[in-house]
Amino acid sequence: MASTKNVTKLIFTGLFEDPEVQRVCFVVFLPVYLATVVGNGLIVLTVKVSQSLHSPMYFFLSYLSLVEISYSSTVAPKFIADLLSKVKTISLEGCVAQIFFSHFFGVAEIFLLVVMAYDRYVAICKPLHYMNIMSHQLCHRLVAGSWLGGFVHSIIQILITIQLPFCGPNVIDHYFCDLHPLFKLACTDTSVEGLIVLANSGLLSIFSFLILVSSYIVILVNLRNHSAEGRRKALSTCASHITVVVLFFGPAIFLYMRPSSTFTEDKLVAVFYTVVTPMLNPIIYTLRNAEVKIAMRRLWDKKENSGME
Repeated sequence: MASTKNVTKLIFTGLFEDPEVQRVCFVVFLPVYLATVVGNGLIVLTVKVSQSLHSPMYFFLSYLSLVEISYSSTVAPKFIADLLSKVKTISLEGCVAQIFFSHFFGVAEIFLLVVMAYDRYVAICKPLHYMNIMSHQLCHRLVAGSWLGGFVHSIIQILITIQLPFCGPNVIDHYFCDLHPLFKLACTDTSVEGLIVLANSGLLSIFSFLILVSSYIVILVNLRNHSAEGRRKALSTCASHITVVVLFFGPAIFLYMRPSSTFTEDKLVAVFYTVVTPMLNPIIYTLRNAEVKIAMRRLWDKKENSGME
């Protein structure tokens, strides 16, 4: 961090400048974050304790929910606390850490969504071989690979960032630390770094999105050979996955597929994918999945019965 020692503290401009609007945002976003933690945590707990949810699909869903909690927690708590602060500051080390973990969990989620699409492809297109292909060992390797992919991606981002000289100004036009707004503060030309981020984040997002879209097209084509009940159940599951994919990749592609030289940060889009989307995912999966709803009801009934004893 020797090249960045001239600046030790950064100041966020925040989402809005009006104190009244910020207080309203605090009242709105605090329950959203709490709902994210509780909702996703409930899915993790339900999958862990329910015998009926031990299939690979729910195994991946539990890890997706764990990633959602972690991803949201890298940004939301600091952002929500800053809504009540007149001056919103963060250390340079804290800023770099926030970039690392937000990209780490964000890319881990991308890979998990790809893994979940592969799981649905095998289940629908190769049903007789499903349990042999999606073995317990393979499922753990795919999850570990998702975490590893996120780690490698984030290390690249951080190696780019810590080489840049930051000698002032120290006001970052955002409500959390991300690469493009931080690059604007560097005391050097960052066009090359912007292109690396475009390749590392933007192309990763769009290629993964194209893989997901292609896989679901193949799945939908193969559903023609299934019974009406089989098609209904498969479509219900796939619809949940597709909805989550669109909600996650839409803002990511919008923000990262533009060069840094012409980049104009849309904070409201960033709020959507860092705070709102992680809350929506458990709602999407539980509302459209009868097995998860039944398992949660059993878990709740068991809790009530144990409380009455």
